[in-house]
Formats: sequence, structure tokens, C-alpha cells
Amino acid sequence: MATFIQEPSHTFNEYLLIPGYSSSQCVPANVSLDTPLVRFRKGEKPAITMHIPMVSAIMQSVSGDRLAVALAKEGGVSFIYGSQSIEDEAAMVKRTKDFKAGFVPSDSNLSPEHTMADVVALKNATGHSTVAITSDGTAEGKLVGIVTGRDYRVTRMDPATKIKMFMTPLEKLITAKEGITLKEANDIIWDNKLNSLPVLDEEGRLRYFVFRKDYDMHKSNPNELLDASKRYVVGAGINTRDYAQRVPALLEAGADVLCIDSSEGFSEWQKLTIDWIRSHYGDSVKVGAGNVVDADGFRFLAECGADFVKVGIGGGSICITRETKGIGRGQATALIEVCKARDEYFAETGIYVPVCSDGGIVYDHHITLALAMGADFVMLGRYFARFDESPTNKVNIGGTYYNEYWGEGSNRARNWMRYDLGGDKKLSFEEGVDSYVPYAGSLKDNVELSLSKVRSTMCNCGALTIPELQQKAKITLVSATSITEGGAHDVIQKEKSLSVK
Repeated sequence: MATFIQEPSHTFNEYLLIPGYSSSQCVPANVSLDTPLVRFRKGEKPAITMHIPMVSAIMQSVSGDRLAVALAKEGGVSFIYGSQSIEDEAAMVKRTKDFKAGFVPSDSNLSPEHTMADVVALKNATGHSTVAITSDGTAEGKLVGIVTGRDYRVTRMDPATKIKMFMTPLEKLITAKEGITLKEANDIIWDNKLNSLPVLDEEGRLRYFVFRKDYDMHKSNPNELLDASKRYVVGAGINTRDYAQRVPALLEAGADVLCIDSSEGFSEWQKLTIDWIRSHYGDSVKVGAGNVVDADGFRFLAECGADFVKVGIGGGSICITRETKGIGRGQATALIEVCKARDEYFAETGIYVPVCSDGGIVYDHHITLALAMGADFVMLGRYFARFDESPTNKVNIGGTYYNEYWGEGSNRARNWMRYDLGGDKKLSFEEGVDSYVPYAGSLKDNVELSLSKVRSTMCNCGALTIPELQQKAKITLVSATSITEGGAHDVIQKEKSLSVK
């Protein structure tokens, strides 16, 4: 006979946090949102610690390389979507890693025989104003000069003018030899008021650039998440079908962490995928798994060797899995049970496996609730899809701007590898919808606002860290009536009903 769970499953909106004692030290500026991304043993530090508890969903309409860079600047991690060719996904990962490496290979190169028109075309294609002029026009050629926006004027020069006529030649450039440290390079840049410093090998071939803007960028983004080579940390989605080909390509491109993208993670398919990764790379490759909604699912993936476990089935804003298949669980209830299982597993084994809450986040305060219920971080799709950095189109509908947003289970995504159960390699039916979300501007501004609310609420609970919040939080179920009471009521709101001239 089937197992019946009589207790209804609950969503985040059915809970509230009860304030606790706050000391004078409990101010938002003192709150740390550092949180582990991958498993670690008791007494050790995780291989990757994020500075904010936010990762972006493995979705075509969310996680491209632009968003990956923007989120890493704020201290989180984006998981580049895997429902594309291996080559295209690896290229997105590589672009993220190359965006800010301290020592940056040149991607804008021409020869002295090219023209000003070629410079303009290259700038329009790459967005970069510094062009390396090498003997053969390649990134590895001998450097003979540099062209920046100060060297030419489109309105005053013939587009056919040869670069050799207006470039800044090598003899007038300050350069450095390969082997210089990043600190030494930055000192040269600042002492000589440079915007860029070419780094050459012994034969004069261009190896790298060091840019002043990268130093300035770091100072304006103190929480940025960097690897040991000062490159942005980035994740990538994989599936349980072509992992033997996809994983090596993503690792070669520089992916720091992988995540199996599947609608349901309590399966042998995920075990086989993790086993293959462990047999070929040991524990050096970090890979998350999921999704699950109960203790049994968590225990299975933890014992398989998952570096983190995602929780949530059917709670996403574009997901219709519960409607079409009748499976899933209220996100809050699922998260509470899995986090309890996580703590029990840690007590038994001394191995801490972080939990990611994936789905069900409607309001900013739901992030705080998810953390208080035990999540180490949350995965967000709709939230990030609204921003400038998402890979989707911005459209104007009735005078209001929206971003396109579609689910991986929709016909538009056609991500059969996420939903197929060993069948005929196609979507049998949709488990996601194609939609729009209100355009919200830049990622940075919105993330800062959302996390300011999280920090403030943590202070109300007397907590300065996420583990302290999980220890001190008092959470109460609320009734439908109290949910109504919690919003504006019994008043006429000016912005909705009155026009002030």
C-alpha cells in the first residue's frame, strides 16, 4: 500500500520569522553572508565559499556568461546552462574565466597594414577599445604598437588610413616582461598613469595585457568571487547523458564547479554520472546533484558523493511539473526535511553537504526564510531573468518593458536531457512554460537591495552569520487571515487610485 503523509506540505509564504534579541552589534554592516558551496569535512574549510547565498539557475533564459560575470562580481556563482552544444557551453565558461584574469590574453589584434575601418569594426564586435598591433595581427605575434581611442578620430580621418600611420609604436610604450607579478604590474600602471600594460616574452611576442580597470573593478566589488588565479568563479550544468564528453570540455574551459541538471535527482542516472566523475577525477572536481524533496533523496545523493544537493520539484515560477505529473512537494516542507537529514548526516559522518533551495522564492524575504530553515544558498531563475545581464530579449508590451523567460521543460528550450528517463530522446510533454517577467534593471542594484533586506532581517533575529541564523531562528506557521493582515489593508493606496498633479 502507498505511504500516506498526512501533514500538508507548506510554502515559504506560510511562514514568518519571530524577532529575537538583538545586541548593539547586530547591525547590517556587521552581517556576513559567507556560505559553503561544496562539501567539506568537519574542521576543514570548503574548497569554494561564496560571499552571498545566491546562485543562478541552469537555464537558457537565465545563465549566460554576462550574468556569470555580474553575479561573480557580487560574490555568487552562476551555472552556465547545459542545454546547448558542448562547444558553446565551454565557450561561455571560457569567456567568463577570461573576462578578468589579471593577466588577460588579447582578443583584439590587428596588423600595421590594417586600416582605421578595421579598428572601428573590431571595436564594435568586441566592445574593447584597446587593440594590440602585432607583426602578423595575431594575439601571439610580436608587438609593434597599440591603438586606443585616443589615437584616431573617425570624423577627421580617412577610414582607409593604415594603422601604422597613427598607432602608438612599441618604442613609445611601457611594457613588462613575462614573469612579472600582478602586484608589480599594477604598480607600474599606477606609477606611470597607464590604462594598460602589455606583457611580452623574451622574443617580444605579446603574452598578456594587465588593465587598470581590472584593479579599479576589484576595489568597487569587494565581495567578488575569484579563483586562485584571480579569475571569476563560474559553474556549469551537465546532464546524465553526454557527461563523458561534456565534463572534460567544461573543465578544460575552466569551470570551477559542475551541477547535474535534472528534474528529479533520486535516480541511478545521477549515481552513474557522479561515479564516472569520481573514477576519472577523484574529489578534485566539484559536482552538485538533485533535485530531491525528502530525506531519502538527500541521503542517496550524499552517499553518491554529491558536493551539494538541490532541493525542490515543481516550485519554480515557470514549472508545471506538479500539474502535468502530480509529483513534487511544498518547498518549505521539503527544505526543512532535507536540511534535518543534512545535519544528521554531518553528525554521523563528519561530512557537511551544503543544501541549495531551488524554487519557490517569490519575495525577497523568502530568501531569508530559506536560509533560516537550513539552506546554505538559494538557486534563482525568475529573479535573475529580469536583469540587463540575462541572455534574453527585452520587449515592450503596452508601454512596459519585460524580459523573455522560459522553462527548461518548455518546447522552446527542448531540453529533453533534463527530463528524459531513458526514452526516445525527446520531450513527450511540456513541464515548463514560455513567459515574460518585468524588466528590473541591473543585477548589481537589485542584488544589493535584496541582500540588504536579508541582512536587516537577520539582525532582527539576533544573527550575524547564516549558521547563527539557523541556530537562533524562531519560525511560525501563519493562517490565511494573518497573511492578509501582513500586507497593506483597509486603506486606499495613493499610487493605485489617485493621480497627483
